[in-house]
Amino acid sequence: MYNMDQYDGENDYMQQEDDWDRDLLLDPAWEKQQRKTFTAWCNSHLRKAGTQIENIEEDFRDGLKLMLLLEVISGERLAKPERGKMRVHKISNVNKALDFIASKGVKLVSIGAEEIVDGNAKMTLGMIWTIILRFAIQDISVEETSAKEGLLLWCQRKTAPYKNVNIQNFHISWKDGLGFCALIHRHRPELIDYGKLRKDDPMTNLNTAFDVAEKYLDIPKMLDAEDIVGTARPDEKAIMTYVSSFYHAFSGAQKVSWMQRLLPPPSSFLLLPHSPPPSFLPHLIQRHDAIPVLASPSACFWQEKKRSSVLLYFLQDINNAWGSLEGAEKGYEEWLLNEIRRLERLDHLAEKFRQKAAIHEAWTEGKEEMLQKRDYETASLSDIKALLKKHEAFESDLAAHQDRVEQIAAIAQELNELDYYDSPSVNARCQRICDQWDALGALTQKRSEALQRTEKLLETIDQLYLEFAKRAAPFNNWMEGAMEDLQDTFIVHTIEEIQGLSTAHEQFKATLPEADKERLAILGIHNEIAKIVQTYHVNMAGTNPYTTINPQEINTKWDKVRQLVPQRDQALIEEHARQQNNERLRRQFANQANVIGPWIQNKMEEIGRISIEMHGTLEDQLTHLRQYEKSIVNYKPKIDQLEGDHQLIQEALIFDNKHTNYTMEHIRVGWEQLLTTIARTINEIENQILTRDAKGISQEQLNEFRASFNHFDRKRTGIMDAEDFKTCLISVGYNLGENEFSRIMSIVDPNRMGIVTFQAFIDFMSRETADTDTADQVMASFKVLAGDKNYILADELRRELPPDQADYCIARMAPYCGPDAVPGALDYMSFSTALYGESDL
Repeated sequence: MYNMDQYDGENDYMQQEDDWDRDLLLDPAWEKQQRKTFTAWCNSHLRKAGTQIENIEEDFRDGLKLMLLLEVISGERLAKPERGKMRVHKISNVNKALDFIASKGVKLVSIGAEEIVDGNAKMTLGMIWTIILRFAIQDISVEETSAKEGLLLWCQRKTAPYKNVNIQNFHISWKDGLGFCALIHRHRPELIDYGKLRKDDPMTNLNTAFDVAEKYLDIPKMLDAEDIVGTARPDEKAIMTYVSSFYHAFSGAQKVSWMQRLLPPPSSFLLLPHSPPPSFLPHLIQRHDAIPVLASPSACFWQEKKRSSVLLYFLQDINNAWGSLEGAEKGYEEWLLNEIRRLERLDHLAEKFRQKAAIHEAWTEGKEEMLQKRDYETASLSDIKALLKKHEAFESDLAAHQDRVEQIAAIAQELNELDYYDSPSVNARCQRICDQWDALGALTQKRSEALQRTEKLLETIDQLYLEFAKRAAPFNNWMEGAMEDLQDTFIVHTIEEIQGLSTAHEQFKATLPEADKERLAILGIHNEIAKIVQTYHVNMAGTNPYTTINPQEINTKWDKVRQLVPQRDQALIEEHARQQNNERLRRQFANQANVIGPWIQNKMEEIGRISIEMHGTLEDQLTHLRQYEKSIVNYKPKIDQLEGDHQLIQEALIFDNKHTNYTMEHIRVGWEQLLTTIARTINEIENQILTRDAKGISQEQLNEFRASFNHFDRKRTGIMDAEDFKTCLISVGYNLGENEFSRIMSIVDPNRMGIVTFQAFIDFMSRETADTDTADQVMASFKVLAGDKNYILADELRRELPPDQADYCIARMAPYCGPDAVPGALDYMSFSTALYGESDL
């Protein structure tokens, strides 16, 4: 590996790490472009030595052609190469080439002979690029720039007058091919018709330039149009290498052409080997105080010497004149370029001025009318806030356009400084724009102040609207509730209720002064709003946004409340009087009802006692009851009077009476029950008398029946239930089974109500008593059961009688001992005689 130390001097242009980024070689497209370009460049020099290369990394591996290339491009002899085929010989040759490159002040970094010998494409391309930089680009000098920057400046100067050409770099600036065509046309305009070239046809442009350069300028074709057009960013090194060939071709050709125009034909110097050409010598002698020709031979030597000196001086004059001509050309070219740039600058500035002015004028169109609108005078607060935000946005937009106005003014100033031919119209237009801009600024400020002032006024009004709504809403609800209460039809039934309503009404009237103060305060808020509107001439667009309540509605409802208060007073007074009358009627009814109700109850109890007690005969009891009935009937006028009082209560719609527990219905029912009871009791006594007389029951028996009934009538209701009746029967000697008792209940209670009245009890007892009066009747009954036999069998008794009665008879009857007796025969005749004698069954 070959490395050299850092060198000192002016040749440290070789910053390979800046100019040659080896990593870019990894891009296949760029590597392809570099292979083709570097190969063509090397062959353009090697052909001078009668050779060339085909494969750049293979043909330089032995170092022979590499050393030959360096000798051709440097004009110097290198050390004698090794002719052996071994690797060591190849490395030696490559090292000699690298030593020569290093001796020219080139810093080689990471490029070693071994990589070149091994055919490392990356290192080989890097080495060739280093050679190109040193021998083809380093010595380029334009003004005070050199190397890459000098070459770029030369390209910019040469192509400056050409349309659509803007050389800024050595890659994308050359993609459309117009840069190459402009360089050729600038130096050889007869080779290319530049006016027919189109920027949108890069393939044609590139192929035209490459073909013309190869055919007429002896510049080999180092690039392919397809590679340049098909690559987003063409390889910079390939482009620089190819462009440097144009620089060297045109610079050398220009000097040769100029000297050919000044010097005589070369054949004039070949006429005599020791004397100047006849046509040239007088010219030299005349221009340089020519020395007279001497005839003597000894003077020929000095004459020849003089001729050589004159020729040398002339050549020096030519060289100096060449330098002056280059300086003059450079000055003229700079002036021409500056003038072109000035004119281009003027055209550009004028067009830029027109564009910016047109854009600005289009933007300002209608802005003054918009700023002068007084739409805020009829806007609501929300509308004002929206207008303010819109105006703030406009102010931001206006501020953003400040730069454009300043740019327009600056462009106009520059056009004046560059002596633009149409400066008066530019100045007039610029002045109009500036005046309009100042007017817009003043109108913007004026509208902003008006919007802010209106916003503050509307915010104040909005706050008052809100306060009005907050206070008016509950006050309005209070008035509506008050009107509803004052007009409400009250329904009371007692004096206490009307007194409560009167008390509440008096309390309500006590709140009216405070309510009136609140009303005046609410109206004051509205008056304040009206004052602001009138003072500041605010054009209100609508009503209160927070409520639909207005002062007229409040006053109307307040007047209504004031009208309803005395009406309510009168209604309460009238109702109070009505309730007092109702109270009188209640007391009047209660006083009578509280007497009649107990009287009826007492009479009911007395009648019950009369029907139950056994004082005197039935006739005496009947007489006593008839007297009671008469006294009850005589009480009817008091009942009628109570009915009259009740009618008055009904007409007064009185539904309750706390002074009595008796209602007219109770009295009626009690009265009807009293009449029914006395009539029923009299009827029962009459029936008892008839029963007694019909069945021959003695008074003692009736008394005994009454005593038994009263004893078992435990509820003292004049009736017995089924259980009481069963107990009563058992107490008088009945031994009842369920079937027998059911049979008896069907007799005394045919309606199956579960009760036994005293009359039913007497009928039953009378019938039972009548059935057991004689033993003959009992024996006749048994004889029927026995089938006219003098005896009866136990099976016959069980078949015909209830089981308990059958068992009773079987247990009591003695065996029959007559001549017709059969086993199990029972004597029912002796049983009947004994039963009659006991009066017991």
